[in-house]
Amino acid sequence: MTMPMSDHSPWATAMSNLGMPPPSMTGQQLMPDFDPSLGLMTGITPINPMMPGLGPPLPREAPVVKEIIHCKSCTLFPPNPNLPPPAMRERPPGCKTVFVGGLPENATEQLVVEIFGQRGEIAAIRKSKKNFCHIRFAEEFSVDKALLLSGYHVRLGSSTDKNDSGRLHVDFAQARDDLYEWECRQRLLAREERHRRKIEEDRLRPPSPPPIVHYSEHECSQLGDKIKDDNTFPEAVRVLLTWLERGEVNRRNANNFYSMIQSSNGHIRRLTGEKTQHEKEVEEAKDKFRTAMATILAQFEEIVSVFNAASKQKAWDHFSKAQRKNLDTWRTQVEKIRNMHSEQLMGIRGEEEMEMSDDDMEDSSASNSKDSEDLAVSQAEALKEENDSLRCQLDAYRNEVELLKQEQGKNQPIGSEEDNTHSQQLSFLQQALQGMQKQLLRMRDELKEREAELEKNIEDKRQLKNQLETLKQDDRASEQSANQVSDVTASSVVSCSQDKEGLPEENRPGPVHTERDALLVGIISTFLHVHPFGASIEYICSYLQHLDNKINTGEVEALLSRLPCTFRQEVTGVGAGLEKRWNFCGFQGIKST
Repeated sequence: MTMPMSDHSPWATAMSNLGMPPPSMTGQQLMPDFDPSLGLMTGITPINPMMPGLGPPLPREAPVVKEIIHCKSCTLFPPNPNLPPPAMRERPPGCKTVFVGGLPENATEQLVVEIFGQRGEIAAIRKSKKNFCHIRFAEEFSVDKALLLSGYHVRLGSSTDKNDSGRLHVDFAQARDDLYEWECRQRLLAREERHRRKIEEDRLRPPSPPPIVHYSEHECSQLGDKIKDDNTFPEAVRVLLTWLERGEVNRRNANNFYSMIQSSNGHIRRLTGEKTQHEKEVEEAKDKFRTAMATILAQFEEIVSVFNAASKQKAWDHFSKAQRKNLDTWRTQVEKIRNMHSEQLMGIRGEEEMEMSDDDMEDSSASNSKDSEDLAVSQAEALKEENDSLRCQLDAYRNEVELLKQEQGKNQPIGSEEDNTHSQQLSFLQQALQGMQKQLLRMRDELKEREAELEKNIEDKRQLKNQLETLKQDDRASEQSANQVSDVTASSVVSCSQDKEGLPEENRPGPVHTERDALLVGIISTFLHVHPFGASIEYICSYLQHLDNKINTGEVEALLSRLPCTFRQEVTGVGAGLEKRWNFCGFQGIKST
C-alpha cells in the first residue's frame, strides 16, 4: 500500500498528535510490506495485547520500550520518548489505588476495565463525570504495572473525534482503605514479631526452681535428714525458711521446727572452721606470692646492675654504636618493669599494713570501750568544726552575691530609674483608681438607701391620703376635724395651695397664720414621723423643695420654732461633728397640754 506524499503537513500533524515521530518526507511507504490477506505487516512481529504488564514490575532506572497496545475497542499509542517523564507524587504506604486522568470524554467504565484489566485484578473503580477515575487493584504490584501506561494516547476505534481521544495520566492515589489495610498488616507483623521474641525469650530463660512443697510429717522427717547432711544443707535451709515465712508453725509441730533450727545452728561450727581454713590458705598463698615477687624483684635488680656496669666507660667504649643503642633500649625496658613490680609489691605491703592496723583497732576497741567513746566525741567535734567552717564560707558567698547585686544596681543605666518611676506612677494610679471605685460603690449604696426611703415616704403619703379622704367623708361638719385633716394633708394639695395664694388670707389667731403654713406643718409632721431620729433643717427643706421650689430654709425654721409643742430641736454629736436635728413631739405635746 503506497500513498503519495505530495502534502506532508496533515500526516505530520496527525502523527505528532499521537506522540509518534513523523515519517521521513522522501515519499516512502508508511506501512512497508503490508499483506492485505493477513491484515498484518510482514516485516513486523504481531503484538500480543496481554504482553505488557505480565512480568514483575520493571525497575525505574532501566529504559522501558513502550509499544502500541491494541485493545478490543481502543488503541493505545506510546508517548514520545524524547518528552520528559510525567511528574508523580510520592507513593503512599500500601498503595493499591491509582488516579487515571486524561480519559476520553466518551470513555466508559468497561473501557477502563479493558485497558487496566491487563495490569492486574481490579477490585473497584470509581469513575467521575469528568475525564478521570480511581482504580483500586487487588495487589500492590499491579499499581507499578498500571503506572507504565502514563503518557499513552487513547483512541476509541478508528474515530478522529476529539471526544474519542485523550492522553492518560496515571499516578499514585491516597486511599483510606489502602492505608487501613497497610496499618492492619503492619500491626499483624508487629504481633508476630512480639510473639517470636517472646518465644525466644522463653526459650533462653533459665528454668524456674521447682516449687517448695508444703509442710507434712513425712516432708519434715526428710528435711531433718537433709539439714544434717553437709551437701544438701543449702536446699534444706531454703525449704525451712519458706515454711517459717508461710506460717506453718503451730503447737503440734513446734518441736519438729525447733529440732530443725537446732540442726541448722549446728552447722555454724563447721562453717567457721571452713572459713578459718580458707583464710589460712589465702595467707599461705599471699606469703608464696610475696616471696616469689621478692625473688623476681631481686633478679630484676641484678639485671639492672649488670646494665649499669656495662654502661661504665671501661666497658662502654668497646661496644659499637648499634650495640650501645640496644643496651640503652634494654636497660630502659628493664628499669620500667622493675619499677612497676616494685610499686606492686609496695602496694601489697601497704594493704597488709592497713589490714593489720584495722585488726589492731578492732582489738583495742573491743578491749577498751572508753577509747571508742572518746574517738566518737572527737569525730563529732571535728564534724562540728567542719560544719562551722562551711557555714562561714556560705555566709561569705552570700555577702559576695549581695555586693555583686549592689554593683550591678549601681552600674544600671538611667533608663532603669525611669522604669522605676514609671512603675511607681502606675502603682499610684492603680491605688487612686481602686479608691475611686470604692467611693463609687459607697455612693451607689447610699443612693439605693435614699431611694428606698423615698419609696417608703411615698407609701406613707398614700396611706395618709386615704385616711384623710375617709375623715372628710365621716365628719365634714366638725371644725376640729377639718383642722386636723388640714394638718396631715399630702403633697397633692400643694397645687391647690399655689392657686389660692392670690386670694386674701384669713387671719387666724395662733402660730399657724395661713392655710399654707398648716399644709407645711402637716407635711413636715409626716416627714419627721417617718424619721424617728430627727432630720436637719437642710434635709427637710430639700424634701419640701421637691414639692414647691419657693420654700426657703428661714421660713421653715421660723414655722418650726413657733410650734414648740409639736417640733423640738435637739443637738447631737461632739466637737466639730455637732448637728442640729428637728424631731416630731406632737404626741407628747397633747399629753402635756
